[in-house]
Amino acid sequence: MTATPSSANLFVEQESPGALLVRLSGDGREQGIRASELRIHEALNTPGTKSLSFESASLTDWDSRFVAFIRNCAEQCRTRDVEFRDEGLPEGVRRLLRLAQAVPERKDARHVTTKGPLLQRMGEHLLKVSAGAVEMFTFLGENIAALGNLLRGRAQFRWADAFLVMQECGPQALGIVAMINFLVGLILAFVGAVQLMKFGASIYVADLVGIATVREMGCIMTGIILCGRTGAAFAAQLGTMKVNEEINALQTFGISPIEFLVLPRMVALLLVMPFLCAFADLISIAGGFFVSVSMLDVTPTLYLTRTIDAIHLTSFLLGIGKGCFFGFLVAYAGCFRGMQSGSSAAAVGEATTRAVVTGITAIIASDGIFAVLCNALGI
Repeated sequence: MTATPSSANLFVEQESPGALLVRLSGDGREQGIRASELRIHEALNTPGTKSLSFESASLTDWDSRFVAFIRNCAEQCRTRDVEFRDEGLPEGVRRLLRLAQAVPERKDARHVTTKGPLLQRMGEHLLKVSAGAVEMFTFLGENIAALGNLLRGRAQFRWADAFLVMQECGPQALGIVAMINFLVGLILAFVGAVQLMKFGASIYVADLVGIATVREMGCIMTGIILCGRTGAAFAAQLGTMKVNEEINALQTFGISPIEFLVLPRMVALLLVMPFLCAFADLISIAGGFFVSVSMLDVTPTLYLTRTIDAIHLTSFLLGIGKGCFFGFLVAYAGCFRGMQSGSSAAAVGEATTRAVVTGITAIIASDGIFAVLCNALGI
């Protein structure tokens, strides 16, 4: 007779040729006994095994998880054509086990996801996209109407809220905006220097960094940074308000959530973005200045002179204008996804993720449209 002890108070013995006996002792509610299912599985795989029985006189207690463990043992015996004997188990376990075996699981009890025909799925997807587009433009119309009420002095709008949001997405964002744009300036200058040095035109690194920064990179990087920082915060704040039913409370008191919650955030980001873009341009040019002076033997005066000559007012205003539009997209995406959020913690997290993805996608797509329009207009 061979006994294999385990720390879970479970012994697997070969009572006679082909007959396995499982001795159980201790507290059956502990994880250790249920974790020994693998040992029983290995014993049942032994050639010549014909029956499995239990001895549980020393078992002090058990719970529903222990019953599930015994039922798994019975299923293993059934699949291997091994006789399962439950005489040695507690009477309560035996009754529950027989009840589970007497009432098999209904085949249609579980939820099964079925795929419809391809055309049906395409139609459902198209209807969902069209409904989302209608909801998005409806939200845009509500914001335009709220802005009109603000200009006429009839909106339920508090400038104190707008100033607080301006502080959060303006001065408090200067650190991350400065770091990212300084690195972008370094990269632009370094990549440009590697190529321009081949032609002895290293001085044009200042032109490259200046034009690329004020027209494209400054506003794009600032918009993307605020999308991940501020747009996600807007979505999380408004989504949490929906979970706590604060938005329903505002509507109950006759206060418009669009005018009271959404409009201050949009106005604040629109007012802050020009200053953030100008700051980003300055920091990015400083990054190019550092590379040019330290690696290319370009004097600081020459670099600054070339930069001033290369940057025109049209390019600077174009970057500022694009930055303001990107700020609107960030605020719009964050507030729209926040107001669209469900009433659970998971829905708030999903709304935050969708706000960031929507904002970044809208920024990149709109920048491509701006590039085509500027090329067509010769700007």
